[in-house]
Amino acid sequence: MENVMHTAEADFLYAQIASRIAQQIQQNLLKPGDKLPSVRALSHEQGISISTAYKAYVELENMGLIEARPKSGYYVKFLPARFTKQPEHKHPPEKIAQASVAEMIAMVYHNMAEEDVLRLSRSSPSINLIPVAKLNKSMLEAMRKSPTGNVNYEKLQGNTELRKQVAKLAFNWGGRITEEDVVTTQGCMEALVFCLRAVTNSGDTVAIESPTYFAIFEIMQSMGLNVLEIPVDPVTGVDIEYLEQAITKVDIKACLFVSNFSNPVGSCMPDARKQQLVTLLAGKQIPLIEDDIYGEIYFGKSRPRTCQSFDTEGWVMLCASVSKSLAPGYRVGWCIPGRFKAQVINIKMMHTISSATPTQAAIAHFFETGRYDLHMRKLRKALFTQCLRYSQAIATYFPPGTKISQPQGGYALWIQLHEKINAFELYQSAMAQNISIAPGQIFSTDARFSNFIRISFGITYDSVIEEGIKTLGKLIADSI
Repeated sequence: MENVMHTAEADFLYAQIASRIAQQIQQNLLKPGDKLPSVRALSHEQGISISTAYKAYVELENMGLIEARPKSGYYVKFLPARFTKQPEHKHPPEKIAQASVAEMIAMVYHNMAEEDVLRLSRSSPSINLIPVAKLNKSMLEAMRKSPTGNVNYEKLQGNTELRKQVAKLAFNWGGRITEEDVVTTQGCMEALVFCLRAVTNSGDTVAIESPTYFAIFEIMQSMGLNVLEIPVDPVTGVDIEYLEQAITKVDIKACLFVSNFSNPVGSCMPDARKQQLVTLLAGKQIPLIEDDIYGEIYFGKSRPRTCQSFDTEGWVMLCASVSKSLAPGYRVGWCIPGRFKAQVINIKMMHTISSATPTQAAIAHFFETGRYDLHMRKLRKALFTQCLRYSQAIATYFPPGTKISQPQGGYALWIQLHEKINAFELYQSAMAQNISIAPGQIFSTDARFSNFIRISFGITYDSVIEEGIKTLGKLIADSI
């Protein structure tokens, strides 16, 4: 048992040291070509074994950040300096507009599903990152455990054990909830819809991020809602000062924001900003629907807090699911609707009656056995490595002057191209090469992001991905 503990501690140390060095390289404190301490020197400096120091360097090599030169040592390989500038955030026009990008979105969705297409537009884990066998095991064990084989309707509020596990999971982001605060849904999107229906009526105005996930526009349009776009800073998230001014001019009935690793920008609001936002909206009695679907996919040492963790009056309605972290097809999500719980449950009763029984039970079992924690540690590590490798490839193959986000979690790289580039035309050219990207136009109701694209790094990096990014870089260079 003692040897197992020592092995686990060593594994933690090498990953921790590799992460610190990776951050120094990302921040350009260690520059391309810099020589790193020898394995023996690193061992002495950090007070670790030589084998642990060696494993840290191997980890950095796997990330594509350093390289070993024969008879010379280890050197920084990653080239972040070309993209030290974050993409710009642009203020929207003064008008309030209905969503109007449906045809473009439909085309992207349709082409994304075609065979033999390199799906750089899909923000979800590739199949090799999903623990299919363990999920199947949890499904079978949950079915055996149930007296009815999970064929009956589930409770209206949702599977009790799943809601208990969600309440336990909330501890990581500062949540103080019980299973009675949670309502399960068929994925995060349904949770968002239920929360919107609980606090708005047709013709109301909802403040959303700009840019934001394109499906949000379709939801708003289907519900007859107007949208007010609030600019997002690539690092600090929603522009709270802009929102505060907008509230004095527009009757905003609700806000829908992603506080952790927003899609597509990748920003993560600092805790002080989250608390500022919650205080502002609570003072105005404006509900905040917090989409936290990416919150568990962080690259740092700890899980970022949520806006809900600062809420003391029930004005924050948190929504999440396992669609981005574990099992997209299971459609297991939930919301913590605060003071609007009764309204959300009533809407769920009219809409779906109950969520799917087998998948809720399976995910509850997966959480309960500790499989989810183990899986997430592996997934975060894999996605962090993929984020760096995708970024390195873009640095190598895209034209100079390109600006790229530096997300600390999630799945997306938000890329600002030369002003001459039309992202939708680039998308069409890329599709002719069987490469799907997400053009910037679909993330706003106007043409503000016409020279931006989103590339997702959910697919494990390999020679096919590299060749696809190389092809994109050539298409961009040919269009300037």
